[in-house]
Amino acid sequence: MRRAPAVPHPVRTSAVGLVAVGLLAGCGSGDRPAPGGPDDSASGVTATLTVLAAASLTDTFTQIGAEFEAANPGVTVTFSFAGSSQLAQQITAGAPADVFAAANPATMATVVAAGDAADEPVVFVRNQLVIAVPEGNPARVTGLADLTAPGVKVALCAEAVPCGAAARTALDAAGNDLVPVTLERDVRAALAKVRIGEVDAALVYRTDTAAAADEVDAVEFPESAQAINDYPIVTLAQAANPTVARAFVAYVRSAVGQAVLAEAGFQSP
Repeated sequence: MRRAPAVPHPVRTSAVGLVAVGLLAGCGSGDRPAPGGPDDSASGVTATLTVLAAASLTDTFTQIGAEFEAANPGVTVTFSFAGSSQLAQQITAGAPADVFAAANPATMATVVAAGDAADEPVVFVRNQLVIAVPEGNPARVTGLADLTAPGVKVALCAEAVPCGAAARTALDAAGNDLVPVTLERDVRAALAKVRIGEVDAALVYRTDTAAAADEVDAVEFPESAQAINDYPIVTLAQAANPTVARAFVAYVRSAVGQAVLAEAGFQSP
């Protein structure tokens, strides 16, 4: 689990932030209390929120979590970032969590089918694939066709995770029978293979290359338009404090949360 760091940013004031505070202040006996809370005294609510989110959301959700904490004193947000399919398995196996943000609807559907979603999932952003290459693009990759050139080593995400499923869709659209040298557990792991020089390229999300722009370059390719991933988010049925969880979901979807996501390269739903 990752704890959102102490807030390094000035708090952005917005109507949505005020709504979130109001929601938390209204937490009452109808919510099953989180460990150590909530505290309904005048000093404010005390609650711990556990968010499971796709690996590609690591940077943006860490920032959003810090800002949500700042807007809601007494609330602590903790995160677990991994491949969406791995997180969905944890949820359906009973792992305690309050909010789930997946990198595609198919993964979210497994959580809904298991009865673990408290609400209807909503899409909050979209993401598109690019070809990540080491800085300077030494293999001279310009598109998917170059990935099958002799000697070019490529990393993909495993097809069970959203980035791998999207990559397979794009490759099939191009009629490309690429065989990767490695299949990784999530998009950050695939990108890491490029960063450390183990492969010449990897199919990852545009947002991940933007976050590592000082180490990798991004090569756009037209087939990615046929494999854009929608990211749904939902409050979980086992949420210890559903009001706090729903406030976080609302914050992610607010103008404040959407600005953080857009700055990282995510697309509007």
